[in-house]
Amino acid sequence: MPHLLLVDDDDLFRESLGLNLIDEGYEITSFGNGGDALSYLESGGTADVALLDWRMPNLTGIEVLRRMRRTGIAIPVIFLTVLSDDNYEEAALAGGAVDFIDKSRRLPILLKRLQLIAEGVRPALDWEPRRAISMRLGRLELRFDVNRAVWARQTVDLTLTEFKIVTLLAEKTEQDVGYREIYDLVHGKDFIAGHGSEGYRANVRTFIKRIRKKFRDVDPDFDHIENYPGFGYRWTARE
Repeated sequence: MPHLLLVDDDDLFRESLGLNLIDEGYEITSFGNGGDALSYLESGGTADVALLDWRMPNLTGIEVLRRMRRTGIAIPVIFLTVLSDDNYEEAALAGGAVDFIDKSRRLPILLKRLQLIAEGVRPALDWEPRRAISMRLGRLELRFDVNRAVWARQTVDLTLTEFKIVTLLAEKTEQDVGYREIYDLVHGKDFIAGHGSEGYRANVRTFIKRIRKKFRDVDPDFDHIENYPGFGYRWTARE
């Protein structure tokens, strides 16, 4: 089973969650503050996934994540938080986290997330190697051999997840792609995030916002990802 790094300043929550995860077969290394967790990692300590509390004294979870990335520590990070505002989720994803989970969610939800992330079983749709090395669509080029997107001959700095979303939209050019289909591609089929039965929409909007920004960083006039209100998004082929 994967080795998890659990970092939370709430002793009771950390102990309870740690014991539950151990019961599920996970190996747990836990710390009550971000500084000790960073010292562990920077001295050679490892883990398959890190679970970080967002709010901690002295060194917050997002600060821990940023320092991890600056020092080249690429362990996948899941934030555990009581903060439900979309701005916090956006900041977590922009900082390099792979997920953002409300602490009030039931243990089975967290276990499913861990399984998907730790074992790499991310997409619900088949993501099979393509025979074609690349795909061109107007000024867009998708390189499947290196999972890279190029717009107007400039590389767009997409994560693998963002690259998959762009590919899904591009392969269905001028077709409406629903929030649920995009979300399933990212998190795995039948996952639910956020609040309410359609909380996953906020998660998808965060990804699309980041993707648009990255394309606009290389082309301020980029406007090829359109929103279909109440349903999802589409990639338009106009030049």
